[in-house]
Amino acid sequence: MTDYLAYFNGAWGPFSQVKIDPMDRGFLVGDVVFDVARTFNGKSFRLKEHVDRLYRSLQFVRIDPRLTPAEMLTISEEVVQRNAHLREAVGDFTVTQFVTRGPGRWAHNAGPPTVCVKVAPIHFDRFAHYYTEGAHGVIPRTRSYSSQSLDPKVKHYSRMNFNLAELEAADVDPHAWPILTDLDGNLTEGTGYNFFLVTDGVLRTPGDRSILQGISRGMIFDLAAQCNLRVIEEDLQPYDLYTADEVFFSSTSPCVLPVTRVDKRQISDGQPGPITRRLLAEWSEAVGVNIVEQAQRFGRR
Repeated sequence: MTDYLAYFNGAWGPFSQVKIDPMDRGFLVGDVVFDVARTFNGKSFRLKEHVDRLYRSLQFVRIDPRLTPAEMLTISEEVVQRNAHLREAVGDFTVTQFVTRGPGRWAHNAGPPTVCVKVAPIHFDRFAHYYTEGAHGVIPRTRSYSSQSLDPKVKHYSRMNFNLAELEAADVDPHAWPILTDLDGNLTEGTGYNFFLVTDGVLRTPGDRSILQGISRGMIFDLAAQCNLRVIEEDLQPYDLYTADEVFFSSTSPCVLPVTRVDKRQISDGQPGPITRRLLAEWSEAVGVNIVEQAQRFGRR
């Protein structure tokens, strides 16, 4: 297995040699925030937006990474370049930063922080076939965290609810991706992706009260504006999903992923819809990569 170079606590070395202290609070109690970007043809995509979101998370949870945002951005670009010779074999990379509070019994005096920046190959095989047949979704019983307990705009590893939601979704449909709800029954997000539905040519998506402010979600807003498509942020219920003309996920690696079945119910005609396909084409044009072709080519390897 290829061993990629990573940045870890001020030094560069093989990612396989990155070792987390068992007493690190990131391991002990999930006291860690992170972010994940990707490359297209080896060029990072909206990396500054990802780093800015990381630092909003850090500010909220009061972790000082002892690096400025500019330094984190430079390190993140450098990790891509240090591994550039390995990219051709895998297509493109994800770029992940994570920062823990460090070792310590109590949050208020723990430290020093643990900081890692790494790349990994995009797992195209996980989603490549869904561009043509559509992914499946399941609405599990497990809910999103209440924003009164933990603001979902913080991107963190304290996500046992996501694990349970994935297990529950697999109980219903082994290949389904979960779509969570809040405590009021409104749809929120998936376990690492936002979702959109299309009704009468209008894009509809949950507001950011109970979801992560996805960078890919923001790209959808930008592409929709270019295509003169209206976008509404509103409370959505399972009914809206079941009766939509189109449904798709937005996420860092797949970008736009059609959804053709939810809770074993076919969405519209059961095929990826025209607006979903148009947004994929526009995104491909914007980054100079045929997103579907790349995923299908490397997903077969």
